[in-house]
Amino acid sequence: MNFKFDLLKKDRESQARLGMIQTAHGVIKTPVFMPVGTQGTVKSLLPEQLQNCGASVILANTYHLYLRPGQDLIKKLGGLHNFMNWQGPLLTDSGGFQVFSLGALRKITAEGVIFNSHIDGSRHLLTPQKAIAIQEALGSDIMMCLDDCTPYPATFSETQKSLDLTAKWSKLCKQAKTVNDQALFGIVQGGTYLDLRRESLEKTVALDFAGYALGGVSVGEPKEIMYDIADQITPLLPPEKPRYLMGVGTPEDIIHGVSCGIDMFDCVMPTRCARHGLLFTNKEKIVIRNARFREDNAPLDETCDCYTCKNYSRAYLRHLYIAGEILAMVLNTIHNVRYYLRLMEEIRAALREDKFTEFKNNSIKLKGR
Repeated sequence: MNFKFDLLKKDRESQARLGMIQTAHGVIKTPVFMPVGTQGTVKSLLPEQLQNCGASVILANTYHLYLRPGQDLIKKLGGLHNFMNWQGPLLTDSGGFQVFSLGALRKITAEGVIFNSHIDGSRHLLTPQKAIAIQEALGSDIMMCLDDCTPYPATFSETQKSLDLTAKWSKLCKQAKTVNDQALFGIVQGGTYLDLRRESLEKTVALDFAGYALGGVSVGEPKEIMYDIADQITPLLPPEKPRYLMGVGTPEDIIHGVSCGIDMFDCVMPTRCARHGLLFTNKEKIVIRNARFREDNAPLDETCDCYTCKNYSRAYLRHLYIAGEILAMVLNTIHNVRYYLRLMEEIRAALREDKFTEFKNNSIKLKGR
């Protein structure tokens, strides 16, 4: 198997870790942020632009690619790496969260999830075995088990039932896996109940996956609950395996997650915010349409080394956004993605230099972090 995780260093004052994941398509330095390429593309960016931003791994969505254009076509055309012209590592989620998001359009059964396509209304059944078969056809380096994403709020009994279903599906996913070059991660559920989180963790770890994720967070629960889950559960995960906090989050969420021992993050926030004109800087969050930037000749962030900040002013970016130009989305997304990836570079540097606690304390004082 081409997948391997090396734990290089542990922080002396927190649970933070420095590591490296080896895959068939390259090395991933951790802690890492994975830009989200839902439909085989990170919206508005070329693969070369992603590389220039410092991306080492991106995430693609099983649910969307299954519905359109279909995993069989992608496999026929050489797999997802070739199809989207991204030769670095790829992680695919199982589609569980997207199906969860469909609400009334889906029905959960012991066999799997019955849902209606958001595209054409066609009816589908996504089973654990099918989720693995789709991801194996896509050829991702890291696959995720199909899980039942517990909503918030949920009662203890509802959460227990959801947890049991995830545990059952995890076993079926592990049994369905046929390709050695693709790593499979298990997902810990349990909602907001720490004892159920621990139960889910024990059941998931017993199956000996290549890595483990905390799922069912950032689904509407208060931030302090999400932080408590990360604080309490992450250190219980096997230290020799990578740890993934799914769908998180803001820069401050990521820094907190790293301090708990999380290695991997993903979120649509940097790209979605960019398309809506909300830009991250080390001093503040900038709403670029605001009139105060009309004559501002400064870059978005003087400390940023991205293509956008090197070449364009706030005034020009505001003009593009107000005019509805496509270039506004491109330049904004380059900046926000680079901001997130630069944050991870700074975190890794701080860990190497035994300065993570100092970095964390300084960062959370800054507006925008």
